[in-house]
Amino acid sequence: MTGPGGRPRGARRWAWAELLRVSALFTVPGDALAGASAAGLRPNRRTALAIGSSLCLYEAGMALNDWADRDEDAVDRPHRPIPSGRVTPRAALAASAALTATGLALAARAGRGPLTVATALAATVWAYDLRLKHTRAAPAAMATARALDLLLGATATAADPRTPARPPAAGAPPRPPARRPTAARGTPPGPATTTATTRHRPRRRTPAPPPAARRGAAHRAPATAALPSAALLGAHTYAVTAVSRHEAHGGSTAAPLGALAATALLGALASRAPATAGTGHRRTATLTAAAYLRTAAVPLLHAALNPSPPLTRRAVGGGIRAMIPLQAALAARSGATVTGPALMGLAPLARALARKVSPT
Repeated sequence: MTGPGGRPRGARRWAWAELLRVSALFTVPGDALAGASAAGLRPNRRTALAIGSSLCLYEAGMALNDWADRDEDAVDRPHRPIPSGRVTPRAALAASAALTATGLALAARAGRGPLTVATALAATVWAYDLRLKHTRAAPAAMATARALDLLLGATATAADPRTPARPPAAGAPPRPPARRPTAARGTPPGPATTTATTRHRPRRRTPAPPPAARRGAAHRAPATAALPSAALLGAHTYAVTAVSRHEAHGGSTAAPLGALAATALLGALASRAPATAGTGHRRTATLTAAAYLRTAAVPLLHAALNPSPPLTRRAVGGGIRAMIPLQAALAARSGATVTGPALMGLAPLARALARKVSPT
C-alpha cells in the first residue's frame, strides 16, 4: 500500500519515527513519576495526564528541532527525514504545533498549576529550537526544560485532592514520641497544677489564611519538595547537551570530560537516600545510581579518549538513555517502593529501539 506522494506507508511511518526520535520516548515518563515521588505522593490519574503532556511536548520539540535545522542538516546529515524529502518542512512544523497544543490541553485537564508549568516548558522548548540552540545558553535551556518536566509531574500529582501521601518507608527509623508538658520546678504535678497553669496562660489563636492563600501554599509545596531532584536531572541534561553540540564534527575532549565528572558527582548524589528512607530504598537507590553511572560514563570515556563524531554521538545517546536509571534512582531515594524498579524496566526497551532509530 502506498500513501500520499506514492511512497509506501511503512516508509512514511519510519520517516516520522526518525523525525520524532521515538527511541528517546522511554526517557520521558520517568520525569513525571520521579516528580511525584519527590513530592512524597503516589501517582494518580493526573500524573498520567502529566506524562501524556510531557510526551507531546517532547515530540513537539523533536519535530521543531528538525524543522529549524533543515538547512544545516542538508549539509551535515542529508539522510535526515526533511533533507531527504521523506517529510516536508510544512508537515514537521504543523506536527510540532499540533503536539504542543495537545500537550497544553492535557496539562490543563490536570489543573491550573500543571498548565502553568507546562506553558513554561513549551516556551522553553520553542525558544531552544528557534533561538537558543546555537548559543551558549543552549545547555541551560535544555536543563531548564527537563527540570520543568519533573516539576510538572509533581504539581499535577498534587493537584488531585484525593491523592494520599506515601506511607513511611519500611525499615525507616521511628519518629520520637511527642513530649508531654511538664510542670514548673518546685511544683508537684497534679490536676490542680495543670488547671491553674492552663487558666493563667491564654491560648494564642493564629488567624486562618484565606482560601486563596491555602490553595497557593498547596501548589507550592510539591514543587518545592521536588526541586532537589529537578536540579539533579537538569544538571545531567546540561552535561549531555554540552556534549551534543559537538556530535556533528567531533573534536572536543573537554566536553566529554566535563560531562564525565558531572556524571560521577550526580551518581554519588542520587545514591544518597535521606535518613527517613528504608533499607530497601537505599539499596535500590544505590543499584540504580550504579546503572546510571555505567550507562552514561562508559561512552563518555570513549568520547573523551577519541572525540570522533561517531563516538561523540554514541556518548550523547548513552547520556539520553542514562536518564532512565537516574529517574529510577531519584524515585527510589525519595522512598517510592514500586516506581524505581518499574522505571528500570524501560531501559532495555529504550536500548533495543535505539539500535533501530537513533535518539540523536
